[in-house]
Amino acid sequence: MTDRGSPALRQSRDCLQIGPSSMSWQNGQLVIDINEVSSLPLISRMRGHITLTPSAITSVELPLSRDGAHLWRPFAPTARISVALEAKGWQFDGHGYFDANFGTRPLEDDFKTWTWARYPTEMGAACFYDAARRDGSTLNSAIAFAEDGTARTFDAPPVTAFKRTLWALRRDTRADPGTTPKQVKPMLDAPFYSRSVVETQINGEVVQGVHEALNLDRYAQPLLKPMLAVRVPRRRNWVF
Repeated sequence: MTDRGSPALRQSRDCLQIGPSSMSWQNGQLVIDINEVSSLPLISRMRGHITLTPSAITSVELPLSRDGAHLWRPFAPTARISVALEAKGWQFDGHGYFDANFGTRPLEDDFKTWTWARYPTEMGAACFYDAARRDGSTLNSAIAFAEDGTARTFDAPPVTAFKRTLWALRRDTRADPGTTPKQVKPMLDAPFYSRSVVETQINGEVVQGVHEALNLDRYAQPLLKPMLAVRVPRRRNWVF
């Protein structure tokens, strides 16, 4: 991830290009072209292509705040993905998804914490959003997606805590009573944010999927935010 100035942006109906990298829709597939330099501690060139083939595109929007200032948009909750990066061991095909968050205010203004998870299931995918808002209210959403993109809410099993991260970040997700979720693969571990592959049991089905935990109280600390520049460098003067 690299922050760039507005001269590095080009956008059309089917393509978003930021600097040397781009995302474009081509014949029903989302093609992501990557040409970047990775951040510290291992600085290296990252190049290659990722192709995502959705089983369907949804029109679902989930308001995360009561006034709609924050939205979750699961464009393709079930998809196939093909990764071909120019690095040994970074070529694979598997199950994937495509979603995005949108907002008009800083997250730390409206949320204290949240957890999100998406688990592939026999029927498609199950997604969970649980958040503690600044106004004292909570968000507890459970949505099941079929392969054709249709969505329905369902009664989710209870929120269940599992092992904290290396930064002692609290984590929980949905799990059947009497079962405990577990991390099976770390993906990103930061003082305020964790992303990992987690295994849990949902309505009798053992599933593995992407899980994230976010602590906005930690993120809002003035001493922590400058650390982001180490992982997300800025290139203001990049031009085509």
